[in-house]
Amino acid sequence: MSGWRDALPPVRGRLLRDQPLGPFTWLRVGGAAEVLFLPADGADLGDFLRQLPADVPVTALGLGSNVIVRDGGVEGVVIRLAGRGFADIRIEAGGRIVAGAGALDAAVARAAAKGGIAGLEFYAGIPGTIGGALTMNAGCYGRETKDVLVAATGYDRTGQARTCALRDFGFTYRHSEISPEIIWTQATFQGQADDPAAIAARMAEITARREQTQPIREKTGGSTFKNPPGYSSWKLVDDAGWRGKLQGGAMFSALHANFLINTGEATAADLEGLGEAVRADVKARFAVDLEWEIKRLGRPA
Repeated sequence: MSGWRDALPPVRGRLLRDQPLGPFTWLRVGGAAEVLFLPADGADLGDFLRQLPADVPVTALGLGSNVIVRDGGVEGVVIRLAGRGFADIRIEAGGRIVAGAGALDAAVARAAAKGGIAGLEFYAGIPGTIGGALTMNAGCYGRETKDVLVAATGYDRTGQARTCALRDFGFTYRHSEISPEIIWTQATFQGQADDPAAIAARMAEITARREQTQPIREKTGGSTFKNPPGYSSWKLVDDAGWRGKLQGGAMFSALHANFLINTGEATAADLEGLGEAVRADVKARFAVDLEWEIKRLGRPA
């Protein structure tokens, strides 16, 4: 792979070499991408992937709300859909809404509410983008992406355009069966007609509940661990004594014990190390395996 960065395909977007990724994540930690690609649009993305050597790793990065970028950075190309076109949202007939993969989940919820489309209110409580929601079947408060998705389009590692219907995703709890190599660019959702004021009221309730129970103004990464069958992750972390316990600049929130926080000067190694210590302790105490919900990308320092 030596020298691949000197022969990158031409693009209409931006190619940034040795770009620090910490500023693009909510936890504000991590090393640099060898190359960060900000495509101008879907065609630019497809053309780039088609011409990029097959042995160059590709990683998609959305809003960075549930990501730890390790301190050694990310090998290959990191792709972030930052162009305006990727955040477009439009209302269609019959209660459908089409959103770019770079659109904020909360923005999609607001657009649906304004258009009198119910069913997507739960997106108001998810701090991420539609691309991330497709990748992990994002959800909260009893609803998930699988409950509203119709189909999604994107590009695979070879630059080929792909369209997948809901049934193709094989969604389960925070998981999709589709190849993680697909970079989603757009999704179509189905809702139901309802009074915009009633929808807005339900969204306001979700937002208020989130503000009261989650440390949303901290450097955090959302839910750290998935809920094991029959358990709540926050309670396992709390019962093991890790709520509010500081370790090298990292801690689990005193407000919500499943939220990992960078208290100021934590490294990615601090955050991941604390998470692994909690996993080991919960396993030893309760014989329960905690599985990471936060995605960890790249190489250790």
